[in-house]
Amino acid sequence: MSRFVRASKYRQSAKKEHGYENVKISSSAWDTNLISASGRYISINWNASGGGAFAVLPLPSPFHALPNNFPSKLPDVIPLARSHTAPVLDTDWSPHNDSIVASGGEDGKVMIWKVESSIFEDWGQDHWVPQDLDPVARIDASPRKIGQVLFHPTAANVLASASGEHTVKLWDLADTDRPRSVLSGHGDTIQSIAFSPDGALLATTCRDRKLRLFDPRAGGDAVRVAEAHGGIKGARVVWMGDTGKLATTGFSKMSDRQVSVWESGGLTNIKTTGIDQSAGVIMPFWSDNGILFLAGKGDGNVRYYEYENDTLFSLDEHKSADPQRGMCFLPRRALNVSECEIARAYKVYGSTVEPIAFIVPRKADSFQSDIFPPAPSSEPSLAASEFFSGKTAPVKLVSLENGSQSTYTPSAPAAFAAAPSPATFSAPPVSKAATLPPPSPAPQTSAVSRADSMPTPPPVLAEIASPVNESPAHMTPPTRSGSGDEGRTSALQEENARLTSELREAREKIRNMELQVEGLKANARKAAQALLDV
Repeated sequence: MSRFVRASKYRQSAKKEHGYENVKISSSAWDTNLISASGRYISINWNASGGGAFAVLPLPSPFHALPNNFPSKLPDVIPLARSHTAPVLDTDWSPHNDSIVASGGEDGKVMIWKVESSIFEDWGQDHWVPQDLDPVARIDASPRKIGQVLFHPTAANVLASASGEHTVKLWDLADTDRPRSVLSGHGDTIQSIAFSPDGALLATTCRDRKLRLFDPRAGGDAVRVAEAHGGIKGARVVWMGDTGKLATTGFSKMSDRQVSVWESGGLTNIKTTGIDQSAGVIMPFWSDNGILFLAGKGDGNVRYYEYENDTLFSLDEHKSADPQRGMCFLPRRALNVSECEIARAYKVYGSTVEPIAFIVPRKADSFQSDIFPPAPSSEPSLAASEFFSGKTAPVKLVSLENGSQSTYTPSAPAAFAAAPSPATFSAPPVSKAATLPPPSPAPQTSAVSRADSMPTPPPVLAEIASPVNESPAHMTPPTRSGSGDEGRTSALQEENARLTSELREAREKIRNMELQVEGLKANARKAAQALLDV
């Protein structure tokens, strides 16, 4: 990494008025990002009564049909995804459907949810009643906690889950009776997982201080293993787009924070550089503009670097007095290109979710092709059955200028194949900063506003068409011939309906109790303030 700060063409700013307040972030000490984003929604690990839950909130944007009265300060009770019986540890949105989200929790369950926009209708009005979400699929993934969940980048309905059994399991969401592949060999807790851009490889970091590279379809032990960071505190890994490189963050034996760049072919370390001596885990994020963002937990700043010629050049950093607990980035296809927004982060701190936009401050009406390379499309390249049968396909890309489709093949090293800046938030228009010489003008529209011209995502699984019943025996047995079997099936269906009704009543009681608790807290605050004023 260069010791000098390279001149940056990026600017950043946080717009608190475009975020959310009164957010009840999970108090779980498990190390994940706490928040995840699709092109339309964000999910947040929630501190809720009666088991585990996460919240789903729509992203305020001029390109999505959201209620005009949608509040930035959330009410005390909002719709939640509640079906986990222990805290939710991680969520991830499908790259191929902005309404499908997966969750993993301490109860060892993985659940799939489909968000209907109707749950946000009439929000903020007196007659509005929050409706909790129901899962459309439930997977008994492990007898221990599920620490991470991650959708496959190119194959539809393929999901990876990392568990306390020190394994990563791959699932075909069309048949969740058993995992299609199990990746083993970890000596301790798995700290992060990441698919390569085409999904042919999967990288993990582990508390045993090793970086591993797997063939996710072959299963078994890793095909490459390397000694990573010397400290046992949280290490993360991210693929650096189509460069064939990986970046990891972690700690040295002396607890210095580090960032390393690795060649994926032989899993050789290209360079390791010290960052500082803070204690927070660094969350790495990659943008296809060639930028690596580093956000440390407990830090108020977000550093970002430009990757070129195997070197990370420091560009600048977003500075804030508010220390972040978690962060995620918006998919690039959902950015506002008319405002030259090249990345947008959502930062979690205190009881607030705050957007941070990164823009190139240009006064130009034409499409800026040099800062907007094609983005991963919402259209999958493979079906799950094709992926597990051994087929590999490059990720489909969409032009942010006109919505046209293309593909690229990530640069996977032959050696491995042979082996077994700164910004402004752009929801409402914002003022631009200093400018570079403008190119020739041309009509410009937003990538999201061109959604109608882009290919529609493939149909969702049949299991995702309607919510499943919430009873433990939610799977209806197959119907067989004979009146006895039909009678038993009918009895099971009636029992499921009864249990579902009881669960809804229990949820209503929990919601009422939460309202009472919030009322008591408000009264206590008023009483304390009155005593101070005397």
